[in-house]
Amino acid sequence: MYSKERGLVRSVAKGIKRPKSKLGSRLDLLMANNLQLMKDRNMDTICQVQTINHFKNIREDISKLMITSYLSEIVANFGMENDPSAEEVYNLLYNAMENVAKSETKTETLLTAIKFQLKIMHVTGILPELIYCLHCGEKLVDKPIHFSVERGGVFCKCCDSVSNQSIEIPYKLRDFLVSMFDTDFSETNEYETRATEKICTVCFNLLKNYISKHSTKQFKSEKLLANVL
Repeated sequence: MYSKERGLVRSVAKGIKRPKSKLGSRLDLLMANNLQLMKDRNMDTICQVQTINHFKNIREDISKLMITSYLSEIVANFGMENDPSAEEVYNLLYNAMENVAKSETKTETLLTAIKFQLKIMHVTGILPELIYCLHCGEKLVDKPIHFSVERGGVFCKCCDSVSNQSIEIPYKLRDFLVSMFDTDFSETNEYETRATEKICTVCFNLLKNYISKHSTKQFKSEKLLANVL
């Protein structure tokens, strides 16, 4: 679990598999709860659970379910116990899940996911450089841009030879990503109003590959995502 106060929390729920257990349905995946824990020598025990938000609409749509599972796995892979950024990470995930639950189209779901990817990368310190060439420092405005997953950012055309297997991306796609990073979940910018599902899928996968490259843990949800994207 991920806590606003403590970051990653590992605990045990005794008797949860019993038919009459009061905890079972409240401790499903992708739910926000208030928990009462009893301190133990090895691992805390869950005593009481009060559901804050069960995000019902996520469970009724396979695309929402797979994408949200991936977002929560990012937190699980990069989060840590007693995380100093716990509250910020928790709020990012909660707001993203709430937005996904309310989204009416797959495009809206992907827009939320892209915002989350960019913002969580900033919190964890792996946000790629998108404005200045990593080699020569030139500001890339309306010029061809080469994005390197390996090196963590963009290169100009002249410096592409040192970028280590970069891919060329349109500068407008870069501008779209920058605008998404600067926009809150509750806001909508001009790029979002023009975004298509195809553009969002390309950006989501680009960021997903980048996050996977810079994670020390594998993502179990990637294979499932391939079925809905």
